[in-house]
Amino acid sequence: MICTIVPPYLLARIAGLQDEGFSRAAEAARHALAELDPVAQARSQARQSPPPRPGTAVVPSLRREVSDAGSRETLPGTVARVEGAAATGDAAVDEAYDGLGATGALFRDAYGRVAVDGGGGLLAATVHYGREYDNAFWNGERMVCGDGDGEIFERFTKSVTVIGHELAHGVVQYTAALEYQGQAGALNESVSDVFGVLVEQKLLRQEAARASWLVGAGLFTDQVSGSALRSLKAPGTAYDDDVLGRDPQPATMAGYVSTQADNGGVHINSGIPNHAFYLAATTLGGFAWERAGQIWYDTITEQSLPVDCTFAGFAAATLAAADKRYGTASPEYSAVTDAWDAVGIRP
Repeated sequence: MICTIVPPYLLARIAGLQDEGFSRAAEAARHALAELDPVAQARSQARQSPPPRPGTAVVPSLRREVSDAGSRETLPGTVARVEGAAATGDAAVDEAYDGLGATGALFRDAYGRVAVDGGGGLLAATVHYGREYDNAFWNGERMVCGDGDGEIFERFTKSVTVIGHELAHGVVQYTAALEYQGQAGALNESVSDVFGVLVEQKLLRQEAARASWLVGAGLFTDQVSGSALRSLKAPGTAYDDDVLGRDPQPATMAGYVSTQADNGGVHINSGIPNHAFYLAATTLGGFAWERAGQIWYDTITEQSLPVDCTFAGFAAATLAAADKRYGTASPEYSAVTDAWDAVGIRP
C-alpha cells in the first residue's frame, strides 16, 4: 500500500520539467516516482500487530523516537532523539519530534487513543531519508520524511499536517484497514487528511471557522505559486502554477475522476469526502476535532466498515456513528447529512 503525501501525478508533472532552473527538482521527482514501487512493497510486507485486547493495560503517555537516515534510504536509521530528550538543533529531527507529540496528543486527549496502534506503542519517525527526497510516507511502522529538493519542495517535516497525515495512515491501518484502491483508497487518504488538519488545529487551538484547512502548507518554496498540497475547504485550489500545474481535486461527485492511475485516483477523489468533513465541521462550528472529528473517529473504530468501503458506505457509517453518539434529531446528525448531500453522495 503506497501511503505517500505527494501524489504521483504531481511528481510526474515535476519530473517532466525541462526548465534548467528546476533540474534538481525534476531529477528528485523522477527518483521519488521510481521509489513508489519499493515503498509499496515495504508497506505491504510490514507486520501489523493486532490491536490490544479489551482490558489490556496501556501506557498513558507518549513514547516518541526520531531516527536520522543520514541521506540514505535505509530504515530506520540512527536514533537521534527519544522521549524526554532535549532538542537537538537539527530542524527536521526536532520538527518530527514535536509533530509526533502533537499527533499523539490529538488522539489521546480527544479520543482516548494512545499511539497509532491504540495500545501505547512507539510513535516512530525517520528524517533525512534519501538525498533531496521529494516525499513523506507511512511504511506500516513509522513515518518517513525526505528533505525535499530545495527548488520546489522544502523539507517535509515543516508541515505538522504532513506528520499528522502519515501517522493517521497508521491509525487507519489498525482500525478500518481500508484498502488503498479506488474509493476505499480515497477514503484512506481522506481520513488521513482529516486528522492531519485536526492535529494542526488542536495544536494551534483554532476553531473550524479560523482554520486554513490546508494539507502541506509551507512545503513549497517561493519559486512556485501554491499554498499547499490539498485544501479541504476548497479542493482544486491548493495550487495553480505554470510549474506545478493546477490542483486537480474535485469537491463534489460531479467532478469525480475515473482513472486507473494512482491506485484508482486515491489522491484526487479524496477531495470529495474531505470537503464533506469540512462542511460538517464548519456547520457545527467550534473545535472541529470535538464533534465532527469524534464522528469520523467513531466511524473508523466502531463501525463495521468493509475494507473496500465506498463513499456511500462511508457516508452511511458516519450517520450511524452520529446517531449512536448524538441521535438523529441532533444538529450533529443534520450537519453530517447535509454535508454528504452537498458533495453529491447519498448513503
